[in-house]
Amino acid sequence: MTAEAADTAVVAGRAAVVRHRLTVRGVVQGVGFRPFVARLAEDLGLAGHCGNDEVSVFVEAEGPSGALTEFARRLRCDAPPLAVVLGVTVEEIPAHGDGAREFRIVPSVHTVGARTLVPPDVGICVDCAREMADPADRRYRHPFVNCTNCGPRFTVVTDLPYDRPATTMAVFPMCPPCAREYRDPTDRRYHAQPICCPDCGPRIFLETDGCRIDGDDAVLERVHRELAAGGIVAVKGIGGFHLVCDAGNPGAVRRLRQRKHRPAKPFAVMAADPSVAQEVCTVSTAEREVLRSPARPIVLLRKAAGTAGVPEVAPGLDELGVLLPYAPLHHLLFAPVPGSDVRPPRLLVMTSGNRGGEPLCFDNDDARHRLGGIADVFLMHDRDIAVPCEDSVLTVVDGDAAPIRRSRGYAPLPVLLDRAGPTVLAVGAEVKNTFCLTRQDFAFCSGHLGDMGSLESRRAFDATVTLLSALHDVRPALVVADDHPGYSTRSWAEDFSARTGVDLCTVQHHHAHVAALAAEHRLIGSPLLGIAFDGTGYGCDRTVWGGELIRVGADLLDTDRVGHLQSFSLPGGDVAVRNPARVALALLHEVGIDITDTTDRGDLPCVRALQANERAVVTAQLASGRGCVRTTSVGRLFDGVASLLGVRHRVSYEAQAAIELEALARTARTPAPIEMRVADGQLLLGDLLDGLVTGFRAGVPVPELALGFHRALAEATAGLAVALVREAGMDTVGLTGGVFQNRLLTSLLRRRLELAGLTVLTHHVVPPNDGGLSLGQAVLGLAVLGAERRTRTEAIDGVQP
Repeated sequence: MTAEAADTAVVAGRAAVVRHRLTVRGVVQGVGFRPFVARLAEDLGLAGHCGNDEVSVFVEAEGPSGALTEFARRLRCDAPPLAVVLGVTVEEIPAHGDGAREFRIVPSVHTVGARTLVPPDVGICVDCAREMADPADRRYRHPFVNCTNCGPRFTVVTDLPYDRPATTMAVFPMCPPCAREYRDPTDRRYHAQPICCPDCGPRIFLETDGCRIDGDDAVLERVHRELAAGGIVAVKGIGGFHLVCDAGNPGAVRRLRQRKHRPAKPFAVMAADPSVAQEVCTVSTAEREVLRSPARPIVLLRKAAGTAGVPEVAPGLDELGVLLPYAPLHHLLFAPVPGSDVRPPRLLVMTSGNRGGEPLCFDNDDARHRLGGIADVFLMHDRDIAVPCEDSVLTVVDGDAAPIRRSRGYAPLPVLLDRAGPTVLAVGAEVKNTFCLTRQDFAFCSGHLGDMGSLESRRAFDATVTLLSALHDVRPALVVADDHPGYSTRSWAEDFSARTGVDLCTVQHHHAHVAALAAEHRLIGSPLLGIAFDGTGYGCDRTVWGGELIRVGADLLDTDRVGHLQSFSLPGGDVAVRNPARVALALLHEVGIDITDTTDRGDLPCVRALQANERAVVTAQLASGRGCVRTTSVGRLFDGVASLLGVRHRVSYEAQAAIELEALARTARTPAPIEMRVADGQLLLGDLLDGLVTGFRAGVPVPELALGFHRALAEATAGLAVALVREAGMDTVGLTGGVFQNRLLTSLLRRRLELAGLTVLTHHVVPPNDGGLSLGQAVLGLAVLGAERRTRTEAIDGVQP
């Protein structure tokens, strides 16, 4: 409704004028929300005021009822880019009826002990990018241009409430023009805490061979020359360092692999703009939207047909992880320096600045120490990073975005829980680690911290827990860890409990996966069947689980393992994980298939992949059971099948064999007719493996066998799930665990379940892999505390627990 229409309604009758008090909850501080509210009220002809406190924006608005309804709707739907509206409450209050037309922004209200929600870091907005490219603008080619709608947030925060003195920008005093913009409610930089310009700082500089180069253009021209010559540059960004080289230079990429000790794991690439991404990849409409979203994540995209697709970057795969520039400095990496004859590459490798198995470098001195043997030059700046944050990774499955790694652009946005509860600290898993801290009805998952196998990683974990606990000003009532006795995160939780007196609870791995999925869909308390497929999880019977069907009742703690993959032996335990050929032999041994059959095409690839002495050791282990652990892991099944079909026998990174098997399956036009039987709640291996071996020996193309395997597993799992939910009177199935990063399996299984009339839940907020585990641990911890509270209440009331 326009202002003129609102005037007409008021003139027509004073009774049409009403007044509403609205409370907007979410990430609504420091994101331009109050100026947005004021402009919206003015557009709709409403009078009143708005202000904020640490947890909300409060509004009183007066005008025609229809205009107020539209006002509430647009508060939710048209919020500024960095705002996240978690809820809007509306209360009718007596109208002033004084004919006032003014809408004002009033001073903030501060509540002792209240804590602001901090927005995540997001990519540069169109307006800032335009200023940076305009020679007449005072922020022309400024590497740190930002405004209320873009730039660093989470990574610069040192304390709450979120104000400039509590950020790493505190050491850069605002110049008079920046200060005027900061104080002007009509300006795009009103209360933009990281506001700066070339006069204020921060500043970039370059270090090489003990020498320092200053001056933006001189620094960037040297970087461009280094990249053109095949060099490796360590670039300090918003959340940490990247290692960067020309993606089109095979020699540079090989050198980066050698120095980083990363022989095959794919690198992400940054494209100068969307057109460059489309030159090397096919990009759907949904993928383009995710790629260009404010979060600017890495998006997994199919390599374009007929192009080499920079093979050194992602060897053996049919996809690339692609992201667009999100920091002003990234744009300058692709922009020629005025007057220079060097034209920078249009596609850059952009991989995490760390050594294998270590946390991300984010401090200048630490980067000099840990990246000195990898990078040729260092492009640094003098703005400190308070909270390191890796790039997020997403994929698109059947048109919907699905997280693989949730970090920059998404953390620290909370997951909204069904109800408020005590504070719980959940410490997550051993790999792809995140932790989760609950406060009131929020669950805050940390950014990606990586694998906990190194001392540096454990130190980074400890420091980040300490920082975020201080930011939220909470002390946990419970710390939750995985049941696995060997996890370093469990050891940390035990030490924390002993040191602080906070109670410790451990939970089963796959139960936590299912709980995380239920939490992100706000279905805690709703019965469902969780299908949890992954590589490794400590089972209740002390074996390795990973192919589980878990029934969850109305009480989240009421669970049953109602189905699983047929178990088999892992010879050598973790050694088998690194050697899929050993897993393949174990699978064949389990179902009694003779590996010495030399008819037709001779020995199977997995047999040929092992030297005679290694094969003898594995065979002896399987025969005696010594040095073996039983497992129901679907992740290991994928590894074994990949080796059985000759795809991958040894791996250098997690899930390498499974990823390459899926890539091969996507090239097949039709699946081989492979079947998998179900009996007594188990997905049986016999017919599945017999069909694969028979097909391979008969010369069936390997891609068709790979696709047939995916289809057989999806069909058998769906059949078992449908029978279980109908028996239990349920209608909802959830897919969780790292195996469901496999887009092909996820799509096949979901389609089959939906055809049976079931509701299928997949992850859209936290990853299905162990990066989402801490959320599930946290809500299970809340359920444990709730159960204990109910038991105490029943005892007080004289009811026997």
